[in-house]
Amino acid sequence: MAVDSVLSSPLGPPACEKDAKALQFIEEMTRNADAVQQRVLDEILTRNSQTEYLKRFKLDGVTDRETFKSIIPVVTYEDLQPEIQRIANGDRSPILSAHPISEFLTSSGTSAGERKLMPTIKEELDRRQLLYSLLMPVMNLYVPGLDKGKGLYFLFIKSETKTPGGLLARPVLTSYYKSEHFKSRPHDPYNVYTSPNETILCSDSFQSMYTQMLCGLYEREQVLRLGAVFASGLVRAIRFLQLHWEQLANDIRTGTLNALITNPSVCERMGKIMKPNPELADFVANECCKENWEGIITRIWPKTKYLDVIVTGAMAQYIPTLDYYSGGLPKACTMYAASECYFGLNLNPMCKPSEVSYTIMPNMGYFEFLPHDPTSTTTSSPTNLVDLVDVEVGKEYELVITTYAGLYRYRVGDILRVTGFHNSAPQFHFVRRKNVLLSIDSDKTDEAELQRAVENASKLLREFNTSVVEYTSYADTKTIPGHYVIYWELLMKDLNNSPSDEVLNQCCLAMEESLNTVYRQGRVACNSIGPLEIRVVKNGTFEELMDYAISRGASINQYKVPRCVNFAPILELLDSRVMSRHFSPSLPQWTPERRR
Repeated sequence: MAVDSVLSSPLGPPACEKDAKALQFIEEMTRNADAVQQRVLDEILTRNSQTEYLKRFKLDGVTDRETFKSIIPVVTYEDLQPEIQRIANGDRSPILSAHPISEFLTSSGTSAGERKLMPTIKEELDRRQLLYSLLMPVMNLYVPGLDKGKGLYFLFIKSETKTPGGLLARPVLTSYYKSEHFKSRPHDPYNVYTSPNETILCSDSFQSMYTQMLCGLYEREQVLRLGAVFASGLVRAIRFLQLHWEQLANDIRTGTLNALITNPSVCERMGKIMKPNPELADFVANECCKENWEGIITRIWPKTKYLDVIVTGAMAQYIPTLDYYSGGLPKACTMYAASECYFGLNLNPMCKPSEVSYTIMPNMGYFEFLPHDPTSTTTSSPTNLVDLVDVEVGKEYELVITTYAGLYRYRVGDILRVTGFHNSAPQFHFVRRKNVLLSIDSDKTDEAELQRAVENASKLLREFNTSVVEYTSYADTKTIPGHYVIYWELLMKDLNNSPSDEVLNQCCLAMEESLNTVYRQGRVACNSIGPLEIRVVKNGTFEELMDYAISRGASINQYKVPRCVNFAPILELLDSRVMSRHFSPSLPQWTPERRR
C-alpha cells in the first residue's frame, strides 16, 4: 500500500517513513478492531487468571467474551475500593493483577469530586508511549513543516505522595514526565519543545511556569505551536504572562535569571540558555504593556499554526478566550485518555472543536459500552453492554473498560456519542462526565446542560464586547426555596460599554430558559426552586481557586475548574470576591407536557 493512501488527507503523503509506519499501524488496528479486542481480552484474562479477583468469580482460565460477560460484574470505583486499599496498604499478593502494581495514578480530583487511586503496572508506560507516538504522524498530514520549528508546551509535574504500603501515588502525566520514556526520548525533529526537561520536571509550579515562559519568549521565532494539556492551562499561561511580563523582559534584557527561581537544576540549565537581548526585551515589553491583549499569541509568537489543547467537554468554555488571545487559531484536540487507561486519538485534529471525535484504538484495553439514553430517567441495566465494533452511530454510551493493570468491566463515567467509524473502529464525541449535577428538588442539571445555558446567556453580552471567561455553580439550599447560584468571571474589552445590572439580570433568565423542563416546572408550577442568581466575581478569582486546589494536592496538568462546588472553603473564597449579584427578574416559560 502506498504511504499516501493510509489515511485520507488534504495535504498528501506522510512526512517520513517513520510516520508511514505509524499510520499503517493505525490502519491495521482499526481494520481488525474486533479481532484485536478478542486478543487483548485473551491476554488480560490469561495472564491474570490466578489473581484473587478473577478466582473469586470462578472464571477458571476461560477467556471467551460470553463467559467473561456472564460471570464478571460491571463495577464502579467504590466496588473496588477494598481491594485497592489493601494494595495501597502494602499487600503484594496478586489481588487484581498478576504483574506487580508499580504505582497508583490519581484522578484529577475535580471530576465528580473525588481523588481516586488507579492501579497501574510498568508495561502500561509502553502502551501510553505507543499512543503518544501516533499523534505527530497524524498531525503532520494536516500541518506541514512542523520539523522546521518547535512547540511551546506548558507541561507540569506534581510532587508525588506515597501510600501507607510505600507505593507512589501521582497523576498519570507526572508519572509519564518522570519516566525514562519522556526524559530520555529520542530526538524527533517533528516534536521538539522549547522547554528543557529541567523546567518541566521542577515541582514548584511558579518556577516551572516562569522558566517555560522565558524559554518560549527567547525562542519566539521558532515556535510553530502552543499547547497545554487542557485549554484552561494555556489560558492560565497567558494570564501568567500578563502578570509577570515586566520581570520576564528584565531577565531577557540582562541575561540573568529572576532571584525567585532557586531550583538548582533549573538555574543551571537556564544559565546555558540565557543571553542579554535588549531588542527582544523591548519587543516583549512593548507588546505586553498594551491594554489590548487581543491576538497576543500571534503577536508574540507570529509563526504559530495551531493551539494543541483539549477543548471538548467542560473545556469548551475556554474557546472564546483562546480565540481572543490567539486571533482564532485552530485548536487541535489530539487524544482521549484518562488515569485508568489511554483510549484513542483524533484522526482529524484540525477539525472544529464542536466536531472533535476520537477513534478508539482497540489495542489499548478491552472496551465495552453501556447504552445511555439522555432522555430517560432510568439507568440502563449493566448487563446489556455492547462490544466496541457493535456500537451504533448517533447513540450515546457509558465507557466500560478492562485493562492489563487489573480493572475488570470498570465504569469510567464518561458519556460518549458515536459519530462514525474509521474502518471497523468507532469514533466518539466526548459528551460529558457522568453525575456532575446541580439539584435543588427533583431537577437534575448536568455539566453539558449547564454549559449550554451559560453559552446562551452569554450571547446577551456580545453587544457589550464582554464574554464569560470562567464559571462555576452551586446549589444553594440555605434559601427557601433553594436556587442555583452561578459564579461568573467576565472579560470586558470595553470598560466604557459594560453590561448593566438589567442585562445581567436578563442573563439569569436566559440561563433558566435554557434549562430542562423539570427545572422550569419547579420554578413555575411547584415553586420548589427560587430565581437563578449570577454572582460576578473579580478578575483573577478562578486563578486563586486553582492555586487553592493545587495547594491541596491537585495536579496543575489535570486541574479542571469544577463546574459545581459545595466545599465550604471554596464557596467562601468565591463569595469573598463577588462584585455584584443578579437574579432572574421573572419566571421562565413552562407549559405542562401532554400525556399520551
